[in-house]
Amino acid sequence: MSALDNLPVVVIGAGPVGLAAAAHLHERGIAFTVLEAGDTAGAAVRQWGHVRVFSPWRYNIDPAARRILEDAGWVAPDADALPTGGELVAGYLQPLAELPALKHHLRYGARVEAISRLGLDRLRTAGRETTPFLIRLADGEELLARAVIDASGTWGIPNVLGASGLPARGEADVAAYREHALPDVLGQARDRFAGRHTLVVGAGHSAANTLLSLAELAGSTPGTEVTWAIRSASPSRTYGGGDADALPARGALGSRLRAHVDAGRIRLLTGFSVQALTPAGDRVSVAVRHTAGGEEAITVDRIVAATGFRPDHSITAELRLDLDPVMGATRALAPLIDPNEHSCGTVPPHGVDELAHPETGYYAVGMKSYGRAPTFLMATGYEQVRSVVAALAGDWQAARDVQLDLPETGVCNSNPDDSATGDSCCGSTSATEPTGRGLATGISGGLLAAPLGLVTLDAAPADAATGGCCGS
Repeated sequence: MSALDNLPVVVIGAGPVGLAAAAHLHERGIAFTVLEAGDTAGAAVRQWGHVRVFSPWRYNIDPAARRILEDAGWVAPDADALPTGGELVAGYLQPLAELPALKHHLRYGARVEAISRLGLDRLRTAGRETTPFLIRLADGEELLARAVIDASGTWGIPNVLGASGLPARGEADVAAYREHALPDVLGQARDRFAGRHTLVVGAGHSAANTLLSLAELAGSTPGTEVTWAIRSASPSRTYGGGDADALPARGALGSRLRAHVDAGRIRLLTGFSVQALTPAGDRVSVAVRHTAGGEEAITVDRIVAATGFRPDHSITAELRLDLDPVMGATRALAPLIDPNEHSCGTVPPHGVDELAHPETGYYAVGMKSYGRAPTFLMATGYEQVRSVVAALAGDWQAARDVQLDLPETGVCNSNPDDSATGDSCCGSTSATEPTGRGLATGISGGLLAAPLGLVTLDAAPADAATGGCCGS
């Protein structure tokens, strides 16, 4: 008997994908522990609970989770309805986390600080695959595991505002004026934006949703100004596929945004990169450079950094990971999801083989598995964990029988011709084409309100990690 056989699989994160992993582990009869840094299940989703996703419920519920919920008498929401993040938590994630099959295996307030192998650093090879994982928590406690499924996501690590992937000069000095992606513009955060000038930086769906909320606020509150800055020469990627999108709500998002820009309710700045930020009284002066040449300064009250997210691999510094140098995903997965190259809806199904590292037994899944790519849908994560758990159970036939059918975006890639003027950067994409096999998008699957699965989730490409045709 191996030293690993009596140890649990440790799942990091109790969001949609982490809880789905727990459901699959339960069904397979594999002991597990879920470590969640927050105080509740879906802690990150709750932070954008005001946002309505553009993927209907049918894409947001993991099959294994559905089975154990329904066995307990749970009634699924309307498959065609579009939930908010709050509804996703209240109607699905919280009931799932409260099931006896999962509840007693969840630990809250358990932030993972590092993962290694018991008694081995990254250099030691002999006996590595049969040595337990060592998980150290922020409070110093240590746990052992037979395998690790890292579904910790990327929500807490936003990309910087500055160009070249580096913080703009003075960026740290204006933290008080900077907003995380998806602020509750029409709700709890209303007073921070009403009657003020807000600059939104980013070209993804989270930027679009915030812009739509700000435009609505500007329509009812005098003095509210909205400026939108993107690094590309055209907003066509953000406007997306319009009527050609298999998710109508996602297609409508770009159409509504275009209407506000065309009407002058949102000022659009293209070819724009932030160089420096300087406090100016109770406002912020933003020094920008235009790709066409020249610099200028814009003074605003608030800045929303909708510039995407990146994974934190620091906790795995003593593990042997094979990460693509560009995407930060596994080397096998990276070319399938690279927003510089791939066509939306054409990414092939992927599972345990594409997610595996030289460190046997460690798998990053969900948003974290995609590195800096914004093209993630919650349903993708569900299929990832189904495949990974099947492999951990020794069922390699099921692990490699990966099926992934997702709604197409109606746009071809994240590097369209900036001169395109149609609703779709694909040109000839038909709205009547069947749903394709491959990717859709979002922080957790696709955010609609105003913005994964979402997550969504929860949602960066060639435009300096700010989103794209498939972007979040």
